[in-house]
Amino acid sequence: MNSDILIHAENIHKTYTGKTEPVHVLRGVDFTIRQNGFTAIVGASGCGKSTLLHILGGLDRPDRGVIRFRDKDLAQMDDEKLARFRNRKIGFIFQFHHLLPEFTALENVFMPGLIAGKPMSEIRRRAEYLLEETGLKNRMDHRPSELSGGEQQRIAVARALMNEPEIIMADEPTGNLDERNTEKLLSLLFNLREKEKTAIVLITHDTRIAEKTPIIYRLTNGQLVEAELRDS
Repeated sequence: MNSDILIHAENIHKTYTGKTEPVHVLRGVDFTIRQNGFTAIVGASGCGKSTLLHILGGLDRPDRGVIRFRDKDLAQMDDEKLARFRNRKIGFIFQFHHLLPEFTALENVFMPGLIAGKPMSEIRRRAEYLLEETGLKNRMDHRPSELSGGEQQRIAVARALMNEPEIIMADEPTGNLDERNTEKLLSLLFNLREKEKTAIVLITHDTRIAEKTPIIYRLTNGQLVEAELRDS
């Protein structure tokens, strides 16, 4: 495997039980994530984009196919090892920020570091840095209910970067944002990608958002097609 390849997925299949018959959402998907790459996967709602992202990130397992992170086969990991892999190597951003309402912005960003068992001084230093980078230096002590939707999602970005992951997987991260906050979030992701040297896979149904990324794939009929390469 090439040294710049982080994840290589081959012949990924996934079927769910439908109301009347099985739904084969992924039909032999091949996909590669490279270091510091920024890839968008676009497709209609319900086409399997989120399913694919969850499988690539170890949140779900395929029915068939192989996924390797560098030289490690995710299928050979038990649930504990897979959870450790996600915590250390992958940062997730979802459409809904999933912040813990009883904790401050700073404390929410702490969480992946605490799970990883890092020293508290290191966790605090990293969290404060990330909140400053996301423009929330003066909002660290605010709880989610005291923040706007755009601010909440930027906290989710900071949390995703807490453990310096090699890949950020973003599932419709702008789905609940207005146009202004969407532009701010996309700009933030591009900037942090360069600073953190992190690969990003962005799931979206909006082709206008996808077209801002260097590489685009379309998921249709359970397969990735029509790769469009653009200048980064």
